[in-house]
Amino acid sequence: MIELTRVSKEYPRRGAALRDISFQVGKGEFAFLTGHSGSGKSTTLRLIHMSEKPSRGRIRVAGYDSERISPREIWKVRRRVGFVFQDFRLLPGRTALENVAFALEVTGTPGKLIVPKAQRLLSQVGLAPKAGALVNELSGGEQQRVAVARALANEPVILLADEPTGNLDERATKGIVDLFFQLNAMGMAVLMATHDLELMRRRSHARVLELDEGRLVFDSANPDDSGPDSPTGRAS
Repeated sequence: MIELTRVSKEYPRRGAALRDISFQVGKGEFAFLTGHSGSGKSTTLRLIHMSEKPSRGRIRVAGYDSERISPREIWKVRRRVGFVFQDFRLLPGRTALENVAFALEVTGTPGKLIVPKAQRLLSQVGLAPKAGALVNELSGGEQQRVAVARALANEPVILLADEPTGNLDERATKGIVDLFFQLNAMGMAVLMATHDLELMRRRSHARVLELDEGRLVFDSANPDDSGPDSPTGRAS
C-alpha cells in the first residue's frame, strides 16, 4: 500500500528533512512512526499524502507513483488516503454532522446521500449521539473523532495520522488509538506518527518505524537492519 524507496526531502532554508529512507507498509498493516520533534515524521506523512514531492527517491501509494503522477491526478491519491491531524482542523461554528457532510460534499457525494452517509460515519466512530452538537462544544477526544469520521469520507484504504493524540488526555488518547485499531482490523492500513513511547509500549504488537534526524534508524519488522543506537531500541 505504501512504499518509499531511497526518499530524501530537502528545503531551501531548512536543509535536509529526510535522508535516504526506505520502508513499506502493507495492506491492512498498522505501524507507528516515531522520533523526536524535527526528526521528519510530518514530512514523511506529507510525502505519502503527496502534498509534497520528494527531492530524490520514489514513493508508491495505493498504486500511484510519485515519479509518474501529474499534479492534475493528485486528487486520486487523496481519494485513497485519509489524513488526521493533531489540531483537528474542523469548521468552527458548525455541528459534527455539518463538518462530515462538508467533506462529503466537496468530494462529490450525491446530495441526497450526504446526510445519511455523514450519520453513518459518525456512528462508525462512536459519535452518533453528538451529531447535532457544535464542534466547539465537544471535548478534544470527541472533536478528534469528528476529524476521523471526516477522513473516512472517501472510504480510504490508507489512514495517515500526524500526532492525533498530542492534544488529548490519557482517556481520550486510548479511545482514539482503539478506534484506529478497529479501522485497521477492518482492513485499512494505518500509519500513525507519535512520540508517545508509553503508548507504543502498550501496543507492543504493532510495528514501529523510528526516524532520527531524517534517517530511518529502527524498523521493528527488520530489527537486524536498524541502527544500533536507536532511541526506541534503548528505551525498550
